[in-house]
Amino acid sequence: MLQAERDHDRVGAVGQTGWRAKLGELYVGTDRRAIRFQWTVASVDLVIIAFFILNPVIQDTRAFLWLDYAVAGLLAADLSARAMAAMHPMRWLRRPVVWVDLVVLATLLAPLWLVNLGFLRILRLWTLSQKDLFWRSLRSRGYGDWEDVGRAAINLVTCLFVITGFVFTVFARPGSGMEGWVDALYYTVATVTTTGFGDITLPGTLGKMTSIVTMIVGISLFVRLAQALFRPYRVSFHCPRCALLRHEPDAVHCKACGELLAIPDSGGG
Repeated sequence: MLQAERDHDRVGAVGQTGWRAKLGELYVGTDRRAIRFQWTVASVDLVIIAFFILNPVIQDTRAFLWLDYAVAGLLAADLSARAMAAMHPMRWLRRPVVWVDLVVLATLLAPLWLVNLGFLRILRLWTLSQKDLFWRSLRSRGYGDWEDVGRAAINLVTCLFVITGFVFTVFARPGSGMEGWVDALYYTVATVTTTGFGDITLPGTLGKMTSIVTMIVGISLFVRLAQALFRPYRVSFHCPRCALLRHEPDAVHCKACGELLAIPDSGGG
C-alpha cells in the first residue's frame, strides 16, 4: 500500500509544473540530486531522533527548550514542504505517517502542556523507517533480503521506547522502585522478554493492563523479528500474474499460480 502511494506520487510529481513539481521530484525522485536531498533530510531526521532519545537526560537543562523549538522548526519545515510537494494534499494528510508527525510536532510546540505525551516523539523513528530511501539503498547493493529484518527491528525498538516512555511518565513516582528512565527501560525489556524478575512492578489495574499489553505486543514483535532472521532466504520479485512477492532464489515458476518467472541473477528483486 505504501509503495503504491509512493509510485503514485512519483508519477504525480512528473505531471506537476513549476516549483511544486521540482519540490515533489526532490522528495520522490531517484536521480542523483534527489537522492542527495533525501539523504540530507534523512540525516536531519536522525538528529531529531537522537534528540528524542536524549530527552530524559537533557530535559532539565537550560538549553532544552531552545533545542525543542529548533527541532519543532525543522519538523514543521519538513511537513510543510511535503504538503506542498504532494499532488493531492488531502490524500497525503490521511496517511498514518503524517498523523504521527503531526502528533510529534504538537508535543514539540507545547512541551510544557503536553509533557506527558513526550514519549510519543520516538514514533518519528517509525516514520523514518517508512521511507524507501534506506531500503532502496540496501536492495541496490544486493542486501534486499535484510529489508524485512531491518523493518522488524525498527518496529521492535520503537515499541520498546514508546512503552518505556509511557511507563516512566505514568508510574515513576517516589517509592515506585523506578529512580529514572533506565529503570523504566529495564522493566519494559524484562516484561517483553517474559523474564519477570519482579523487582519492579506496576501498581493497580492500569499497571496490570500495561504489563499485559507490553507482553503481548512485545512477544509478537520478537516473533516477527525472529521469523525475518531465520526463515529460509527468499528473493523479492512480483509475479506478473498473481503478484506473489517471495520466491525461492532459483525458482523458474511461481509456486502459487505456475507463471513463468524471470528473476534476475543478482537476487535483488
